[in-house]
Amino acid sequence: MREEIYIVGVGMTPFGKQPDKSFRQLAAQAVRLALSDARCTTADIEAAWFGNVGQGALENQQAVRGQIALQAAGIEGVPVFNVENACASASTALSQAAAYLQAGLGEIVLAVGCEKMCVEDKQKIFALFEGCWDVENAQATLAGLKNVAEELVPPKIAEIEARSARSVFMDIYAGLARDHMKRFGTTQRQIAHVAAKNHFHSTLNPLSQFRHDMSVDEVLAGRPVAWPLTLPMCSPVSDGAAAAVLCTRGALARFDAKRAVKLMASVVAAGRKRSLEQYADHVCHKAAQRAYDVAGIGPKDISVAEVHDASAFAEVLQTENLMFCELGAGGKLAESGATKLGGRIPVNPSGGLESKGHPIGATGLAQIHELVTQLRHEAGPRQVPDARFAIAENGGGFLGVEEAAACITVLGRNA
Repeated sequence: MREEIYIVGVGMTPFGKQPDKSFRQLAAQAVRLALSDARCTTADIEAAWFGNVGQGALENQQAVRGQIALQAAGIEGVPVFNVENACASASTALSQAAAYLQAGLGEIVLAVGCEKMCVEDKQKIFALFEGCWDVENAQATLAGLKNVAEELVPPKIAEIEARSARSVFMDIYAGLARDHMKRFGTTQRQIAHVAAKNHFHSTLNPLSQFRHDMSVDEVLAGRPVAWPLTLPMCSPVSDGAAAAVLCTRGALARFDAKRAVKLMASVVAAGRKRSLEQYADHVCHKAAQRAYDVAGIGPKDISVAEVHDASAFAEVLQTENLMFCELGAGGKLAESGATKLGGRIPVNPSGGLESKGHPIGATGLAQIHELVTQLRHEAGPRQVPDARFAIAENGGGFLGVEEAAACITVLGRNA
């Protein structure tokens, strides 16, 4: 990156069902926490980016969500930019905020992600997810993925799935998982290792939606959703918000530089046309290669990672895309214990989307909250020892057989 950019404050609400709070209240809470962490005030903020996906579809709050939510936090009069980029909205907001600073348009800015998803009408939630891909070609895309390696699905499980309601994205992830299983020999048990690990990690995170440990066998015994995925392998519907204060190097003297974290790379990319077998051309893999180049480090330098595990299989795939192992070896990596706290490369020490929760417009900045906390060495019982460099992978929507939006962020310890 050209101008050195630093994250000097982060804040995050607890994730989960919060019926007593509106989306503007959740956003205001995260903003207040981030400002307090940075030890600055609303008067210091020169511009703000607000990531949100669902309030238009769920509450008919269109067009000016950021202005409304941030006014409730005491931020008004400055430029406010609304960002909608599927589940990658918050990390995209962070990227755009950094670009603003690099362009010399300001010195201190704010990025916020917020989502209020737990509504009474569940059909609205399903409709929201069904709009996060190419709706014109939706049936053909889904049919292609649902039929992938369908011979692997046990007949009794297929009967249960046919009677259950679920997000269309779980059918997509299941198809991708079955292709991976058939192509590389990945097993359902290896995928369950991811979920069990993340449920354990969440017991150490007071902000997680779920805080109960689960064994691999308990994960496998969960209700079938879309084979090979069981319910504990899937992210829940969540409410929550997260925020970050960013500054230029010139403004860093106004903050505690020892707690600042350097934003070393932020790469946003769109999905492309490819076939399932072209794993090396995955949008997240290509974006990660570019992010490592920009940051000037490689995958072996990474101390800790947060990846977009909307399903447990997604973590298997993304650890490959981030080059923590060879393509096709993500299942073996998880089974080995390397991605668990104490392992070679801890992944999702926060509990990940499966257990920490997944308020889609906030998820990317929740990942940043965790990684900043890790790089400051302030993560308590889930701290990765001597964490120096961190990476986040945040994906959003689907385009063909991969994410429609991908954002890779690389962070480095400043002191």
